[in-house]
Amino acid sequence: MKTFVFLFPQFKFCAPKEEVYFKMLGETELRTSRMKDSNSRNKDKEKDKDKKSRLSLLLAKSGSHENVSPEKKPSAKSNNVPPEEALRWSDSFEDLLGHPDGVEAFTKFLRTEFSEENIEFWLACEDYKSTESATKLLSKAKQMYAIFIDSEAPKEINIDHSTKQAIEKNMAHPTQTCFDTAQTKIYALMKKDCYPRFLTSDIYLMLTKRKGPVAMTRRRSRSFVFSERGETTTAWL
Repeated sequence: MKTFVFLFPQFKFCAPKEEVYFKMLGETELRTSRMKDSNSRNKDKEKDKDKKSRLSLLLAKSGSHENVSPEKKPSAKSNNVPPEEALRWSDSFEDLLGHPDGVEAFTKFLRTEFSEENIEFWLACEDYKSTESATKLLSKAKQMYAIFIDSEAPKEINIDHSTKQAIEKNMAHPTQTCFDTAQTKIYALMKKDCYPRFLTSDIYLMLTKRKGPVAMTRRRSRSFVFSERGETTTAWL
């Protein structure tokens, strides 16, 4: 039988030709397999990187305030709000959310309760409803679903199952109103549950320069009281 001399250390210097051939074939297949595995892992990493990038896109920008993670120090801008301006926020929840500094102070408070996802979702909805481009609408809808709605969302909001299902059905062809129901429910939750606690929090009291809870004030009205002698006196109520 003829022998084949192969000048590579991984093979015998003298081996049957068929044996050398199959060893070479095996090495080639092994290298090809390793290259495929490496390419597959690289693609998976790119997908994960792209997904994380998309998930962080909305978190980096949420409407009228800068969204800061709990680990980062919040902006001190709200500390410069005039006390008389901050006092107006106690008139209504709408007045609070209508002021950028009010939103920032309220967000800071929600972080202390680990519920900042509520205001972030509400702000994201406000931005979403102002989007006119169908392409951007689809992109934002998917981002919002991944961040706030999905069962594994990093900032999942507390909404009922039927509302969540309705949003999921609209993801293929989202409209400007597909998050409206969820936004309304989160708004009501913040107004009824979080807003009253915010008005008694240290964060708000520091802004208003008060040491105690802000009392809901009303304008006094003048009334006339008649005495037994028929005389009238003025009383303030």
